Amino acid sequence: MYLLLIFILILGLGFYSYNWKLKSKKNWSPPKELFPTKWRIILNEEIPFYRTLNDTEKEKFEFKVQEFLLNCSIIGVGTEITIVDKVLVASSAIIPIFGFENWQYHDLHEVLIYPGIFNKEFETEGPNRTVLGMVGTGYMDGKMILSQEALTHGFENKTDKKNTAIHEFAHLIDKRDGVIDGIPHSLLDDNYLEPWINYMDKKLDEVFDGDSDINPYGGTNRAEFFSVTSEYFFERPKLLKKKHPELYELLEKIYKQDLSKRDLKKPHTDLTDKCPCPCDSGKKYKDCCGNFDPIG
Repeated sequence: MYLLLIFILILGLGFYSYNWKLKSKKNWSPPKELFPTKWRIILNEEIPFYRTLNDTEKEKFEFKVQEFLLNCSIIGVGTEITIVDKVLVASSAIIPIFGFENWQYHDLHEVLIYPGIFNKEFETEGPNRTVLGMVGTGYMDGKMILSQEALTHGFENKTDKKNTAIHEFAHLIDKRDGVIDGIPHSLLDDNYLEPWINYMDKKLDEVFDGDSDINPYGGTNRAEFFSVTSEYFFERPKLLKKKHPELYELLEKIYKQDLSKRDLKKPHTDLTDKCPCPCDSGKKYKDCCGNFDPIG
C-alpha cells in the first residue's frame, strides 16, 4: 500500500508538471489592430523577401510580423531601439518559418539588442568580443541576443550570404526538438533525416577547411552548418542552387520554400515626397507616413 501511494504521488506530480509545461507554451495572442502602414513601408524598403510576395502572402507575412512583435519584447541594451530594428528582427523570425502555417516561437520571450560585437559573457567592451548573435541557454533561456550592427548589415548587404538574425532564428528552430544539433526533427520528414545527416557529415571538413564558398564557420559542427547554410539559402538562393544543388534541395524540403523562384534582387519602387501616401490619408507621402519618427 505504501509503495502504491508513492507511485500515485509521483504519477500525480508528473501529470501536474506536464500540464504546467503545456500551459507555459500557450498560444500567442493574435493581433487585433490593423497592420500599421508605417511598418508596411519599412518592409517594402528593407526586406527583399517581402517584396517578392503576392498580396495574399504579404498579408500573411504582415500578420506574422505583428504577432511576433505583440508577443516577444525587443529590448535595447546600451543602445536605442527604433521601429525599424523591431521590424527587422520580426522579419528575420518570419522568413525561415514562412512555409509553415502554425509556427510560433513559444519559447522566445525577449530579443536583447546590443550595439555591436560582444563576448560570451555578454560584455560589449574588452577582449574576446567576437559574438554577433546568440540563442540563450540556462538562465538566459527564452532570450536571444543580437548585435544591432549585424542586424542592420544582414539586410543592407545584398551580395553576401550572411544574415546574423536569420542565423540565430535557425538555431532557435533547430532547438524546437529540445537540442541544437543541426537536425531540425520538427521540420524534417523522416525520409529526409538520413540524407540530411549524411550530407552534413560529408561536407563539414570541406567547409571548415575553406574548400567551399560556404562560410567556414559552418564547418565547426552540425548546428553551425545548419544555421550558416540557412543564411545562404535565404540570402542567395539562386547561387546556392547553382553551386550546391543537393544542399539547396534538402533545405527546400526542410523549410518548404522554393526560393529560387523569388527574385530577391528585384529593385523596389521608392516613394517620392510628392507621391500620394499609401495609407489613403489624401496627403502627400512627405507630409504623412514619409515624415515619422522611427523611434518606438
